[in-house]
Amino acid sequence: MYFAALLARTEDGWEASDTELDDVETLSDLTDLAREASVDEDTVLVYIEQEDAWFGVLRVDGEEDPRIYVSDASAAARSSYGEILLTDELLGREPGTEDEIAALEELVDLDGTEDGEPEDPRSDSVGSAVAEPDLDHDSDAVPAGPIGDLGVLADLGVSEKDLLTLRTDALTEIADALGAAEVLEAVR
Repeated sequence: MYFAALLARTEDGWEASDTELDDVETLSDLTDLAREASVDEDTVLVYIEQEDAWFGVLRVDGEEDPRIYVSDASAAARSSYGEILLTDELLGREPGTEDEIAALEELVDLDGTEDGEPEDPRSDSVGSAVAEPDLDHDSDAVPAGPIGDLGVLADLGVSEKDLLTLRTDALTEIADALGAAEVLEAVR
């Protein structure tokens, strides 16, 4: 179960709305959605949570690059909405790495051998290779735990330490710190 909310700062305080993410496919789409809700290019926060698994905060301040925090990257990576937030830059990857890997995988047959190569002699009787322990560190693995800009909410009353301790019902605690609990409760 997912919940997404948008909090836009105005001169009168915060305005909250729940938001539908069905048409959002990329970080750029999500950033555009936030900027559309902005009043006078002021701060907009997009909060996304998957119940008891992870939450993410995207912060957009005018035309600046978005700032992102995800509470558990490995849990978010298993979610279509989480994948939107987990950019190559956030994960410390070179852009396009996944495309290159996918292209290389297409060159390999399902049995794991390249065209014209003999099968692995360590194969079992069915012809599939016997698995060996992977001793190499997988550079494309998504780290477990928090990732992103720990200071994303620091100037709004949620310190880095506080952000790291948030688990369930994080949105309520964030909204309390922002002074937006009442407007958020109206849309929840």
